[in-house]
Amino acid sequence: MSEQAKDVARITDYHAHIYYDPADADSRARAALLREWVAARFPVRMGSWHDVPVGPHPTAMYQIAFQPEVFPTLAPFIMLNRMGLTVLLHPESGRPRDDHTLHAMWMGEVLKVKTEVLRETDA
Repeated sequence: MSEQAKDVARITDYHAHIYYDPADADSRARAALLREWVAARFPVRMGSWHDVPVGPHPTAMYQIAFQPEVFPTLAPFIMLNRMGLTVLLHPESGRPRDDHTLHAMWMGEVLKVKTEVLRETDA
């Protein structure tokens, strides 16, 4: 096999997508509480609430963007505090399709991402 190891220095940041059901008040409340907890504890960039599917995401969600140095503390925090919500955690390495699929980590139910809307580069 002539495969080469990928350089993790290509990761510029990470995204955590927090999925919820906008028709379920409890689901949205749990998503809001997790958002509040993360914003109060970590240096992150919170994305907008999307109550309808957007981009490759199959259901309502918001995004949390963060730098690689935050990963070792934020990822375990989300793991222990997601309150049953589904979370997609992926790197940003310049290969959007691979980052949302091959390089992704799921917490909870694995959802089908709409890969056809993700561009792919030769990077």
